[in-house]
Amino acid sequence: MSSTVAAGAAPAAAPTAADPYSFASHPKAISAAAGHRAKYRDPYEKEPAPAPVNIMFDRRIHRGNTYASPAIPLNAQPDPVQLQKQNDLKRRLKAHRRLQAQRRLRTPEPAEGRRHIDVQTDLYLEELTDKVPESQHATQTDAFLDRAPSPLYIPQKSGVDAATQVRDGELFDFDYEVGPVLEVLVGKTLEQAVMEVHEEEELEMLKKHQMAFEARRHAEAAEVQRLEDAERRRTEEKERRLAEQIRILREKQEAAEKISARAFAQSYLNNLVPSVFDSLSTNGYFYDVVEKEVEGLFLPWLNTQVDAAVDRLVLARALVDDIILNSLRSFKSKRSESLKKKK
Repeated sequence: MSSTVAAGAAPAAAPTAADPYSFASHPKAISAAAGHRAKYRDPYEKEPAPAPVNIMFDRRIHRGNTYASPAIPLNAQPDPVQLQKQNDLKRRLKAHRRLQAQRRLRTPEPAEGRRHIDVQTDLYLEELTDKVPESQHATQTDAFLDRAPSPLYIPQKSGVDAATQVRDGELFDFDYEVGPVLEVLVGKTLEQAVMEVHEEEELEMLKKHQMAFEARRHAEAAEVQRLEDAERRRTEEKERRLAEQIRILREKQEAAEKISARAFAQSYLNNLVPSVFDSLSTNGYFYDVVEKEVEGLFLPWLNTQVDAAVDRLVLARALVDDIILNSLRSFKSKRSESLKKKK
């Protein structure tokens, strides 16, 4: 690859055998044409302020919960007129496609006893197979060489040259200037090391204090547990003894109540038995068996039999009275009939 010569530039030098692919065109300044920036930037020119960019007013930024369904605004509802126009357009397109399908010429139906088959109508006959024909082709491109680096661009010099002479040791003496830097570095390193040592000692001391505190806390917890167990045993023993004393007092009280009740019952029953027998005798609980049977069995049966006999007697008398009354009525009626016949 050899570079072409630009318009108005010096002709390119011929490539040598050692560097056959190097650019030989001379550098040139960029022309300040219309639409191009100036060659040099004015240091006193103010750069235009960048346009404000705020994502709160960017329409591409989604606002709100990204998991919820987006809320459709009221003005986003489709226009009924536009929907009607779209439906009419779809209906017309469908009608047009249907009309085109009807106008398309089709193969007529086969005659009776015949059928349509697919035939090849190409100019050259070719074999129809399921396998697609394949062929291989190869090509070789030239070796790709890297592009040579672009030469360093040096702008055209402007202004007035000036020079000065700096002797050795005027600007910086390493042996003299490095002393304070080393002192600071060594001091900071030693200070940091001492701080780390103190920190490690403090951490070790805190660890020892923590271990001692843990041991003391475990001992205190064991002592508290022992005291709680002793207090619990004393409380249980106290409650057991108190319950035992209450039970003994209750038994003594029940025994005293039983003794007093027995003494009262004996003193009360000494005079109760004669009075009870007297009361029972007065109320008729002690009676004669024969008298009780006569009064309870014989007299009720006798009354029943007398009542039955009286009832039969009354019934017989009523029947006799009825017979006599009927006889008198019949005699009276016969007499009246005989008197009527005599008259």
